[in-house]
Amino acid sequence: MVSLQRIVAATSSAALRLGAFVFLRWIPGHHFVPLVLSSLVVYLTSITSLVYGTETPGRQTNKSRAKPYDSRGTIPRTRTGDSVFKTLFGGLPHAGSRFLTWTTILINIVLSLLTVDFLARDFVLHPTENVSFSRIGYVSPTTANLVFREPDTAHLPVTIKYQDLTTNTGDWHEEGIIYQLNNSTDFTVAVTINNLKPSTQYRYSLSNNKSGTFITSPKPKSTEASRLSFVTSSCLKPNFPYNILSHPLRVPGIEQMTDVLAKLPEVLRPAFMLFLGDFIYIDVPYRLGSSLTHYRSEYRRIYSSPSWNYGPENNRAIDLPWLHTLDDHEIENDWSQGNKTSPYPEAADPFVHYHVSGNPPIPETSFAHPDNVTYFSFANGPASIFMLDTRTYRTEPAQEDSTILGHAQLQSLLTYISTPEQPGVHWKIISSSVPFTKNWHVGTTDTWGGFLNERRTVFEAMWRAERNLGIRIVLLSGDRHEFGATRFPDPALNLPSSALQPNTPGFGLHEFSVGPLSMFYLPIRTYRQTDDEDVTVKYAPQGNSKFGLIDIVDDVEDSDPGAEAPVPVRSSVLTYSLYVDGEAVWKYRLSVPLDRNLRSNAAMLPPGRVLEDQISELGWNVALGAAVGRVPDLAKWALDRCQERLAGYLH
Repeated sequence: MVSLQRIVAATSSAALRLGAFVFLRWIPGHHFVPLVLSSLVVYLTSITSLVYGTETPGRQTNKSRAKPYDSRGTIPRTRTGDSVFKTLFGGLPHAGSRFLTWTTILINIVLSLLTVDFLARDFVLHPTENVSFSRIGYVSPTTANLVFREPDTAHLPVTIKYQDLTTNTGDWHEEGIIYQLNNSTDFTVAVTINNLKPSTQYRYSLSNNKSGTFITSPKPKSTEASRLSFVTSSCLKPNFPYNILSHPLRVPGIEQMTDVLAKLPEVLRPAFMLFLGDFIYIDVPYRLGSSLTHYRSEYRRIYSSPSWNYGPENNRAIDLPWLHTLDDHEIENDWSQGNKTSPYPEAADPFVHYHVSGNPPIPETSFAHPDNVTYFSFANGPASIFMLDTRTYRTEPAQEDSTILGHAQLQSLLTYISTPEQPGVHWKIISSSVPFTKNWHVGTTDTWGGFLNERRTVFEAMWRAERNLGIRIVLLSGDRHEFGATRFPDPALNLPSSALQPNTPGFGLHEFSVGPLSMFYLPIRTYRQTDDEDVTVKYAPQGNSKFGLIDIVDDVEDSDPGAEAPVPVRSSVLTYSLYVDGEAVWKYRLSVPLDRNLRSNAAMLPPGRVLEDQISELGWNVALGAAVGRVPDLAKWALDRCQERLAGYLH
């Protein structure tokens, strides 16, 4: 008969090992640390009773029990059924080998220590109070926003200079001098470098030994303005998946992206990174506090990562202009309580100083006081971009009057959508921290799926703009740690059901939702099409590092590739390339004919089409992930049926 001590030892060992594996390699959730550490205490207590003879199997008494080990270091064979497998994988002692017994004990101790190491090494060994860095934010044809932090007063004042690298004259120009930095901004400051030339590479240099490079945007209507490349992603967490040999602040996804971008042809080098939220995870794996100090320290921790300076000069991630929007883990998970309730004010302070200060300008028609605006818009070459804030102004989801944007931002977005663009601008790109599609069936109400009335208002404005303005609208989002491409066909097109089938390219507004840049992913498949409104184009959940590369260029494209006699027309062509763990696995193309009269249907833009697809839809893991992903829906269905039955009995 199996003793209680052996059951407890095996169970606690299994819980410890599974919890540690999930925490270190799959999802760094806050539940796993107490699970691992409490399981270790239980395991050590129970294994001690087994090894040192406090277990009393059968009728054996404490007085009659033999010594646990003989003079040769082995346990007397008083138990049958012990095996190497049970010991090393089950955590149980081996009656014939002290070595195997202590090996399995050591495995559990080491796994617990690794859990603690992942949780605390960066805090203990890498304090960030003295971190100093500089980065480039928004860049226009004649200006560049520079953000830097310098807490050491010995380096003050800080002089900012810049140098033209394109003409290679060697002359340095002084932009200004910062005489004072203090804790009111966490020792950060934003400086705008002015009087620059379009499409020109510059080097900046600070007197505190910080430097970097950047390239200004092209002049509108110029030859260079017909092309734009940029990258987009969301969500990052240092040293995940956990690697004991890695620097605790290393961000593997940033380094993978840096390697990819360094290999691209010069014309495809991105102009900026559009980062769509969860730059920090204040509550993963643990929220250590909600004070201003805690939020600021998380930003400093990310900017302390050695990954920013990984790679050759001029190709480092810190030299790529980063533009930021806000999401929930920079405040609190699934935040929907506005911008006055704590901890939003504490969370907003470092977001403003580290990110908003380097962001593009706010819209000309913001419908709010400029000091209360955290949404932005700008144009670069053939595209105009509106960066939404879907956290600061939202109310509780799934209510009749729920808003994800707030009144002022909604009016600003609608005005932006309906306003004609300048000549040469053929794309309106709207970014959101959370997906527009309701095809995700876990956490749906945290996305635009919880604000469907407002989504409908925005979509109707977008469909109308595509019909009337001669432009195309593309939606970009993040948050989900998965990739999903979705299209939203205009109901006015009256498309047949054959054009609305899942996993097909075609007509409609297109959304590309991608993440994480460096974080966990969910192999459970939670995205699927359920109606004709949100049509699945592609879904790819796998990959700890995912980002999209958007390239827009003038080219010759068939106005309708599916027609019997397609007409080649000069078009502005957008290619979306999905990179997973450093490899391009999927490419999709959209186009805007530059001569609207050549469209087969004046109200219909050409359909999208797949250029490359290396994402497998076959295999047991895909089937298992899809089956597990339906469990919440099945549970909800069962609960609804039970409630209906109960209501029937009560009446």
